[in-house]
Amino acid sequence: MPPKKDSLSVVAPEPVDERSPLLNNANGHPTEQENLDAQAEQERREHEAGTVPLAEEPSTKKLLLTMGSLWLITFFAALDSTVVATLSGPISSSFNSGTSFSWIASGYLLANAACQPLSGKLTDIYGRRAGLVFAVTFFSIGTLLCGLAKQDWMMVLGRIVAGSGGGCLNTVSVFIASDLVPLRKRGVWQGISNIVFGAGMGLGGVYGGFINDRLGWRYAFLIQIPFIVVGGILAIIMVNVPVKETDTAKIKRVDFLGAFTLVSALVLLLLGLNSGGNIVPWNHPLVYVPIPLSFVFLLIFVYVEDKIAPEPVIPVRLLLNRSVTAALLTNWFMTMSVFGLLYYGPIFFQVVRGVSATEAGTQFIPQAAGMSLGSLLAGIYMRWSGKYWWWQVGAQCLSITGTALILAFFDEHVSLAEPYIFLFVGGLGYGSMLTVTLLALISAVDHKYQAVITSASYAFRSTGSTIGVTIASTVFQNLLKSFLYEKFGDRPDAAHRIRRIRDNPEEIKYLPDAWKTGVIESYIAALRGVWTVVLVLTVVSSITCLFIRQHTLYSSLDRK
Repeated sequence: MPPKKDSLSVVAPEPVDERSPLLNNANGHPTEQENLDAQAEQERREHEAGTVPLAEEPSTKKLLLTMGSLWLITFFAALDSTVVATLSGPISSSFNSGTSFSWIASGYLLANAACQPLSGKLTDIYGRRAGLVFAVTFFSIGTLLCGLAKQDWMMVLGRIVAGSGGGCLNTVSVFIASDLVPLRKRGVWQGISNIVFGAGMGLGGVYGGFINDRLGWRYAFLIQIPFIVVGGILAIIMVNVPVKETDTAKIKRVDFLGAFTLVSALVLLLLGLNSGGNIVPWNHPLVYVPIPLSFVFLLIFVYVEDKIAPEPVIPVRLLLNRSVTAALLTNWFMTMSVFGLLYYGPIFFQVVRGVSATEAGTQFIPQAAGMSLGSLLAGIYMRWSGKYWWWQVGAQCLSITGTALILAFFDEHVSLAEPYIFLFVGGLGYGSMLTVTLLALISAVDHKYQAVITSASYAFRSTGSTIGVTIASTVFQNLLKSFLYEKFGDRPDAAHRIRRIRDNPEEIKYLPDAWKTGVIESYIAALRGVWTVVLVLTVVSSITCLFIRQHTLYSSLDRK
């Protein structure tokens, strides 16, 4: 394929090897000709309208001001993703429905998953600043709805609206960093970003528990709003990234059909998974209709993106790159594992150890510290060496070690210090994985695809977090119900009492002594099922990471 001229330069043909970026302008080997022809056809359909012009690399001072304003609001977006983890008891008690808590938890994450894949292409078309305006507005409104909610459906709605904005905040900040920082330096800046993100995730539970113990859980949401608004205004003022202008009207460049089919696929899948065994039996139509239908919409999405859309939300041929697919799946499975632990770990500490919501949240500070340190160290290593493959392998070994220790030792006899150590080790592995896989993805594709592939990365991470919480909830609720009926099913009024225990963990405090020990044992056994799932997902993630290839980390924005 002859070299193609773009708006920036003429790129000379270079030989393609396994480290070359996908969809670059190069001559392929004869055995790859069919694939390259298809890629060329897709690029012609795009008319280069999706290319974002290169920004000038800013001074360190200006970059710090820009990224600092973004980090302020992404901190709260990360905090909001875990703030309900230690509020499960108080929120469930307010609405008298523990079984609907998984919807409150996953509503935010589901909206993240639905909106993040769209944010890359839409901000390429309308600009990063427009994306920030949308994200800050929705995040603020959704957080306000959560604080004012009087019924559980309103709480779920608020979480969905907040998740739509919060998810876009995370991705847009990453796009802007990629626009302004060369790949070789990118790991360090991403490491700092992940310190902020990790701090938000780690402090979400502590913050939620602290505010709940003193003011009530509603203020955990209401207090955030002024900070979100002020941070959002600062970020909108500071961000100035050029937008690619074309003769095509912007509205015509939006892939509405692709967006609709992708969001439909995600929502239907999560609806079926979250309902089965939790709200309705697994043989209910609410389970066996949405799940197959989600795969139908997924197939339609792939067809639309590959054959119809002039500017696809996600160019699906990027997935033909082994590194791209492996990095996305590594993100997916590892985030399932981490969020399953993140949402059900506090229940272990509150029920089994009998600590307050605030104390349960503090148990996860070491995990956040490990995430931040692992991410930063990975970035420093990549800047120094230009490599990442072996670092990722080591990070996965740490993640397996941490989750295996949790499965082995998380029971009523666990010491005070052990959870801190186990969670810190797992956090080191997860933080390293986040930085390495993002850099592996961006380096594996051409510059003009970095926003959409970053969106895809966050989409996999968001669906992983939602599915992880959903799977953990399904395993936990079904096992807990089974163990409780096994122990107490023959006692008078067992069905009513067991339902109250499942809906509200606070009920354990008021149980007679004849019930209390058996209920705690049932909780430990059910949670052990969750820890087993967490370990299996970590192992699967470690296997997929082995297929990531080493690509060049360039030291300049033009990748020369």
